[in-house]
Amino acid sequence: MEAIKDLPATDDEGYLVDPGAWDDGVAEALARQENIELTDAHWDAIRFMRDFYQEHQVIPDVRFLIRHLGELYGIPARQLVFDLFPYGYVKQACRIAGMRRPRGWSTG
Repeated sequence: MEAIKDLPATDDEGYLVDPGAWDDGVAEALARQENIELTDAHWDAIRFMRDFYQEHQVIPDVRFLIRHLGELYGIPARQLVFDLFPYGYVKQACRIAGMRRPRGWSTG
């Protein structure tokens, strides 16, 4: 993984140690590490995930993100999530959104 200057501390898998240190710039740096250029659809996903976490204090299951994006874009969104985060919801979406690695979930 490419080192990014001024990135808050991450664990050995690249997840933020302190999710409170997350901001848009951190998301962009983490996305660059994953070779992802953030689009409006990425930001819609990230904002939903962060808002869901703030409200429920739990990382949203991918099915909630799929439902949200489907309603937002008026399309079946399962493939959209995989197009946005090709190496997986947990490995890329949760990491870029500044979440800790979900317990009991694979990184795939």
